[in-house]
Amino acid sequence: MEKIDSVLTRMITEDKTPSIQYLFFNKDHVIHQFCGGFADIKNTVKAADWHTYNGYSVTKTFTALAILQLAEQDRIGIDQPAAIYLPGFPYSNKITVKQLLTHTAGIPNPVPLGWIHLISEHAGFHRNAFFSRIYDKNRKTTCKPNDKFSYSNLGYVLLGGIIEYISGKSYEKYIRENIIGRLGLEPGELDFTIADPVKHAKAYHKRASFSNAVLGLFIDKKKFMNGTEGKWRMFNDFYVNGVSYGGLIGTAGAFARYIAEFLNPGPVLISEESRRLMFTENLTNSGEHTGMCLSWFKGQLDGKVFYTHAGGGGGFYCEIRIYPEAGLGSVIMLNRTGMKDERILNQVDRYLVNG
Repeated sequence: MEKIDSVLTRMITEDKTPSIQYLFFNKDHVIHQFCGGFADIKNTVKAADWHTYNGYSVTKTFTALAILQLAEQDRIGIDQPAAIYLPGFPYSNKITVKQLLTHTAGIPNPVPLGWIHLISEHAGFHRNAFFSRIYDKNRKTTCKPNDKFSYSNLGYVLLGGIIEYISGKSYEKYIRENIIGRLGLEPGELDFTIADPVKHAKAYHKRASFSNAVLGLFIDKKKFMNGTEGKWRMFNDFYVNGVSYGGLIGTAGAFARYIAEFLNPGPVLISEESRRLMFTENLTNSGEHTGMCLSWFKGQLDGKVFYTHAGGGGGFYCEIRIYPEAGLGSVIMLNRTGMKDERILNQVDRYLVNG
C-alpha cells in the first residue's frame, strides 16, 4: 500500500495531475484508499473523497446496463436491428443493438472534445438538434456491421436515444431511477449535473503540452477556459452534449459502489444471465477477438482477468475496473485532461490484486 501511495503521490508532485482519487475494494469494504493533491489549485483546496469528477466515457457502461435491463423486460432484442427501436435511425437498418454496444457497427467517431456547453447554456441546449447536425456530417460508416472493432461515441448517442424511445423517459431520468437510485446514491455523489460547484473538482489542462497547442482547434478557449494556475490552465464548468456516452459526474466512492454491484452474488440491477452476457467478449464476423464486451474492455493483469473502461476529455480522466474471479474492483479519477486509455490502474492495482 505504501508503494501505491508513492506512485500516486509522485504523479501529483511531477505535475502529471493536480489531484487523484483512488479506491481498491471488494464487495464488502474498501481495501485501500488514496486521495491527494488539489481539487482547486488557486484556492489551495485539497482533494477530498467528496469531490466530484467528470466520469466521461465510463458512462457507456451505464448505457449498456440500461439496454440489458430493457432487454430483460423483452422491450429490446439486442440482436435485432437498432432501427426497430429508434425512428429515424441514421445508418443501415442491418446494424444491431449489440453491434452498437460492442463498437462494431462502423458508426463514425469524430473527435468529441468540442461537444460541450457551459452550465449557463444548459437550459437552452437541445441535444437532438445538435446530434442531428453531427449525423448529417458523418453519414458514411467505417465498415460493414461486425467486420471490425471501431470505437464510436456516436454509437452510444444512438443507444441513449433507444433507451429514451423505449422507456418513454429521458436518458437521465431512466439512469437515475433504474441504476443510481437503486444503488442508494444521492445526486451529490453521482448524477449528470454538478450538484454543488464547491464540491466539484476544478478541471485542468497542462499548459506546456502539445495537446494544449491544438486544443483551440476543437474548443473556444476564451469561452471554455479561465486563466492559468501554475503549470495548468483551468476550464470553466461545463457539460458534455451527449449524456449517454459521457455525461456522468461523481465521486470515486460512488463509482466504486456501482462496480461492487457486479461483484455481489445476488444482482440488484441485472440478472446473472445478463451479467454473463455483458462480460462476454465479442468476436467479429471472421472470428477475430475484439477485446470488447458489451461496453467493457477485457484485459489481464498478472494473470488476473479484468473488465475495464476509461473516461477522458477536457479537464478530467478516470478508469474503472472489475476483477470478477478475484472479487475485486478499483477506480481512479484525475482532474486533468485525458485523451486515451492510459491504463493507470495497471501501475497501482498490481500491488494488491494478488494480495
